[in-house]
Amino acid sequence: MANHLQTKKRIRQTEKRNERNNALRSWTRKSIIKLRSAISAGELSQAEELLKVAVKNLDKSVTKNVIKKQTASRTISRLTIAVNKLR
Repeated sequence: MANHLQTKKRIRQTEKRNERNNALRSWTRKSIIKLRSAISAGELSQAEELLKVAVKNLDKSVTKNVIKKQTASRTISRLTIAVNKLR
């Protein structure tokens, strides 16, 4: 256990940050899973709406440094291509 005040504060900050990052990562994954299920079901209108949500979550994850920029870019590209194939 930490003895210094600064170390205790850093532990508290790290726990908060981890909770935020895990929640954001979870929301992002769930939005991608919902989008992929809509794509596999062939529902174009629902897939287009879910694509907007997934892109928003991926961009937010990048700004919060939860995932890397190139990873998000690659994922957005692949999802967009999949939605466009439905058209």
